[in-house]
Amino acid sequence: MYLKPQDIMVALKLFTFGEHRPPMSVIATQLTISPSEVHGALKRLQFAHLIHGKDLQHRPNVAALEEFLLHGLKYVFPAERGSVTRGIPTSYAAPPLNSEIAPGDELPPVWPSRDGQVRGIALAPLYETAPSAALRDPRLYELLSLADALRDGRARERKIAERELVKRLRSIHG
Repeated sequence: MYLKPQDIMVALKLFTFGEHRPPMSVIATQLTISPSEVHGALKRLQFAHLIHGKDLQHRPNVAALEEFLLHGLKYVFPAERGSVTRGIPTSYAAPPLNSEIAPGDELPPVWPSRDGQVRGIALAPLYETAPSAALRDPRLYELLSLADALRDGRARERKIAERELVKRLRSIHG
């Protein structure tokens, strides 16, 4: 049983619910995936010890998930850059990092999207429905953008992303 990219998106989404997780159908709708994909993701995340079991409502195992995101994410799900496109800002070009990191002369990383208004370098999202899910949930958008900074950023960007991600994960479920 191996983790899939959508599993990380589901795990990050679980953080946005706090202590009270809604039914799988609600999670699925918000992430634009099927309930069976959510169910499979929960099974794989539990198998990997990144979330607790059903008796604890599949709440994230904060310490384990934090360790995986900070030290394993970029190796298991490496960033894939593409060509210049229109899209939705991510990584250092999106909240919360865009308030701390000044844009340089290069084009920012973006998730390719018809809905995007920013010209940048394509950065494949962790999962194909991540951009649409992020646009509906600002907290998820921040978590996914921070994950992208960990997957693709330079040392300084990764360091700031680590700090911001840890702060958010611990404040939600600390």
